[in-house]
Amino acid sequence: MSELIQRRRLLLSMAALPALGLGLAACSDSNAEADAGASATDPVTTAAVDAPASTGSVDMDKLLEEGALEDKVLGEEGAPVTIVEYASMTCSHCATFHTQTYPELKEKYIDTGKVRFIMREFPFDPRAEAGFMLARCSDDRYFAMVDVLFKQQGNWAPVQDAQSALLKISKLAGFTQESFEACLTDQELLTKVRAVRTRGANDFGVDATPTFFINGKKYSGAMSIDEISAVIDGML
Repeated sequence: MSELIQRRRLLLSMAALPALGLGLAACSDSNAEADAGASATDPVTTAAVDAPASTGSVDMDKLLEEGALEDKVLGEEGAPVTIVEYASMTCSHCATFHTQTYPELKEKYIDTGKVRFIMREFPFDPRAEAGFMLARCSDDRYFAMVDVLFKQQGNWAPVQDAQSALLKISKLAGFTQESFEACLTDQELLTKVRAVRTRGANDFGVDATPTFFINGKKYSGAMSIDEISAVIDGML
C-alpha cells in the first residue's frame, strides 16, 4: 500500500469515528459512551473547597525529561509550581476545565509567575489526534488553537463530517486546504503524538483525562478553580 493511501486513511478514520467520552469526572478509553456536546456547558463548582486528595506522585525530574515532542509551556521557568496536564481534545471534561477553569488559572497563577503550565497530548481517538496535530502545526499558536478547539468541541468532535468541521475552524486560524491536509497526513507527527500518550501511560500511570501532575502530585478530573487553587496555594 502506498504511503499516500495510508495517509489518506488517517483523514478518513478521523472523519468516520465518533469521539469518546464519559459521564464521570474524567474521560477514558475504557468506556465508549459519547457525551459529545456537554463539554462547554458542564457546571463547575466554584465554592470554597478543601484541596482534593492526590492519587499518587511521580519523580519531577523524570516527568520533565524531553519526550517525543517538545513541551508546550506557558509561564516562567522559575515558577514555584509546575503543572503538567495530560488531555484529550475530544474529552468533554478536558473542555470543561479549559473553558471554565483554565482562564482564571492563567490569570491568577500563570501570568503572575506562580505557575509554569505544560500541556501534553493524550488522545483517545483519531479525532483527538487530529485536533492535537493541528495545534502542533499552528507553531506558536498552539495554545490558541487548543483553546479554540475546546471551545468549539461540540461543533466538530461529535459531528458526522468532522473533517469539514475541523477544516472550517482551521481556516479561521490561518490554515489553507493544502496546509490542513499536509498537517493531518504527517505520519511522523502522528507517531510522535501517539508516543507522548504512550509515555504518559507507561511511565506516569495516566489512564484518564484530564490528569494533572502538580509539583509531581497526581490529580485526575476537571478540577474547579477553587479546587486547583487550594492545591497550588498549599505549595506556595
